[in-house]
Amino acid sequence: MKRVLLTIAGTVVGLVALLSFKSQSHPLSTAGALPSAGLPATSTPSTPKTPATTGGSPKPGSTGSATPSTATAKRTIAGDAIDTQYGVVQVQVVVSGSKIDNVSLLQLTAYDGRSQEINTAAAPILLQETISAQSANINSVSGASYTSQGYMQSLQSALDKAGIK
Repeated sequence: MKRVLLTIAGTVVGLVALLSFKSQSHPLSTAGALPSAGLPATSTPSTPKTPATTGGSPKPGSTGSATPSTATAKRTIAGDAIDTQYGVVQVQVVVSGSKIDNVSLLQLTAYDGRSQEINTAAAPILLQETISAQSANINSVSGASYTSQGYMQSLQSALDKAGIK
C-alpha cells in the first residue's frame, strides 16, 4: 500500500513539474546575433576615376560594356525566405561580379529549443561552405537536414537574382 501511494505521489509531482515547464522558443534572428562569413578583405590600390567622355556617337560595331568599376561593384542580394518544417531560413549574399564576397543570415528562426540548438551549430558551417564553394552546391550539415535544405534554397534564389550560376 505504501508503494502504491508513493508511486502515485511521485507521478503527480512529476506530471505537475512537466506541465509547469515552459519552453523558450526564441528566434535566433535577433539583430546582430546572426553569423556571417566573408572572404578576408584585400587591399587594392585605388585607381583614379577617369571622367566620362561626352559628345559623339559610339563607333559602329562597338557594344556598350560596363566600366571596370561597375563590373566589379559589390551588390547585396537577399534570397527568398524559406519556411522549413522547423523554422524560417533566409540568406543575404554580397557579390562582386560572379564572386561571393560574403554571405550572412537575415533569418534563422526555430520553432523549438532543439531546432535552435541545431541551427546555431549548423549556421557557421553552412556559411563557410558557401564561401569555400563559391556556389550553392554545398554539403548538408549532418543532423540539420531541413536547415541545410532551406539555406541552400534561399542561397540559390539570391544567386539567381544576382545572375550567378
